[in-house]
Amino acid sequence: MRAIVVGAGIMGLSTAWALSRRGCSAVVVEQHQVPNPLGSSVDQHRLIRYSYGAQASYTAMVADAYAAWDRLWADLGRSLYVDTGTLCIGAEGHGWLNDSAATLERRGDAVEWLSQTDLARRFPLLRLDPRDRAFLLPSGGVLLATGIVEALARYLPVAGVAIRAGSAAVSVDPERATVTLDNGEILSGDHVVVAAGPWVGRLLPELAGRVTPSRQVLTYLYPPPDQALAWSRMPMVLDIDPAFGFYLVPPVGGTLMKVGDHSFSLTGDPDRDRQVADAETASLLEGCARRLAGFDRYRPGEAKSCFYTVEAEERFVVEPIGAAGWVMTGFSGHGFKFGALMGEAVAETLTGDRSPTALPRWAAGHDPQAPEGPTA
Repeated sequence: MRAIVVGAGIMGLSTAWALSRRGCSAVVVEQHQVPNPLGSSVDQHRLIRYSYGAQASYTAMVADAYAAWDRLWADLGRSLYVDTGTLCIGAEGHGWLNDSAATLERRGDAVEWLSQTDLARRFPLLRLDPRDRAFLLPSGGVLLATGIVEALARYLPVAGVAIRAGSAAVSVDPERATVTLDNGEILSGDHVVVAAGPWVGRLLPELAGRVTPSRQVLTYLYPPPDQALAWSRMPMVLDIDPAFGFYLVPPVGGTLMKVGDHSFSLTGDPDRDRQVADAETASLLEGCARRLAGFDRYRPGEAKSCFYTVEAEERFVVEPIGAAGWVMTGFSGHGFKFGALMGEAVAETLTGDRSPTALPRWAAGHDPQAPEGPTA
């Protein structure tokens, strides 16, 4: 079986990896270099965590994601993951915080609620509000995102996967499993998988109303030198605030501290809108000053923009298109952690070992159990 994969982000490369493990032929086409500096999978880090509000299906999926990453590490010959733990903070009565804890406790996971005294004693680097509640999880950590994409780009050709960097797909025919490139060349296979990130609507216009490119801003920070060691031992911080919440990635594995928010802009052109305005950076730093003690001692680093591809309910769109195609989109800023797992799921479906009707519901978080078994 031969598959043409459009897009060399984490979803496309993971699908090609999983296909190669199953003895299939795969060609990956990417409009830019690999890693694509404009792609949604390229940055120092991405987070993997179990706290998912009331979304029990995605919470359950995280354990399977860890297992899939372990299979990838075995093939790559190294792990590109750093354990940190997860600190979730929110105002008293905040729904997401309480829902996350309740979902985890129903699973039997350890959730350590922290009093204000505990928070102040154990995390003096943070500025606290009297209304804050928080819990700590031993699980969760940092995926070294750019390193993973780079490692896959080196590994896959050795495993027999062809990567066509600098080859932009201009059209896809999911009925015939063909992809037309910008030089006029037509690639054909038994299946085509479109994992084109925020550019997916240009190749599959019918999806333009279901997923929206969303320009997001993040910034790196340099903590005071006397706090650098302490920060490298901190958990990730998910600050869930209705007015301004952010995620904080500690500086682990040779990376920098990073802060971003999860408020969708739902605007932007991934080919153009990359410059970060001073006002955007200032807004992000204002939130940091509210949460980080002694923030005037921190030095701002580079501010960057990236693009999410947002589905209205933040549910993944992994679905068949036409007679011979699949699309992987709508990951809404929380998909990277599931990259290896989603790649395996699509590969298993293409080879007949997983139900094509059950996979979309599972990927969208409607079914807590992964669909199993070959199709009838």
